[in-house]
Amino acid sequence: MTQLNLPQLTEQQEKFAQELAKAYKENKALVKEEWLEVVTDDDQAYAVQAKFTSYKDTPVGGYKVSLTSKRTQELFNSDSPLYGALEQTRFVQGPATLELSNLNEALVECELVFKAKEDLLPTDTLEDLARKTTVAAGLEVPDARFAAWFPSLAKHLVVSDGSVGGFVVYGEEHDTTALFPNVEDLAKVTMRLTHNDKELATGVSSEVLDNPLNSLHWLVQKLHAQGFTFKAGLRVSSGTFNFPPNLEAGVWEAEYGSGVGKVTLTVK
Repeated sequence: MTQLNLPQLTEQQEKFAQELAKAYKENKALVKEEWLEVVTDDDQAYAVQAKFTSYKDTPVGGYKVSLTSKRTQELFNSDSPLYGALEQTRFVQGPATLELSNLNEALVECELVFKAKEDLLPTDTLEDLARKTTVAAGLEVPDARFAAWFPSLAKHLVVSDGSVGGFVVYGEEHDTTALFPNVEDLAKVTMRLTHNDKELATGVSSEVLDNPLNSLHWLVQKLHAQGFTFKAGLRVSSGTFNFPPNLEAGVWEAEYGSGVGKVTLTVK
């Protein structure tokens, strides 16, 4: 991941990126109040994120898009989505198992996961993006490097922290156009989330910027503006259908309509 159209870090911002990396590897939470004044705008926050990402052990495997609903944007005082880069080892094919001891204060979000079959370009239409991707059922497990982070973490700390990236568990991958010959139908995907067979949430994909492909489109353009390319093979967890509950031990399952299928996560 090459840093291009982002500001140079100050000495304190460099230290912040190093502390985020240390907290990430040791699973020890930072105190958010100690870093509030270090990053003051979105560009600085993305520059810290890029440096933090560079300290991870494996290459970038894809991204997550956050704040894809009015409710979550209002929570974090934002008028647009945010993205975070995730290393390869944080994308896990389901059924999967995670341990609470390896997480800080994680949540559960139901999201469609797209994978690029070829490079995605800022000029791509929604139809182009559908043709160039696969789609899968997803369970995102957002997590932060800060104590007591949800829902009160300052937006610039969220971005610096890789948009609170944890893990993404994904199911069987299908050619997007095979399931959705018309991109408008991607706005009509239903979801049901259960924990130990008890229903916790339902939702529909129109919650994600009216259509999850709009989320992917936003991400590709945002990355391009910063000098990055969404390369073939990368995945994106495109935005949540539901307001996230806390991750707890047990069996989580997200089942999606329209042929997308389901994904299962066991938490110990």
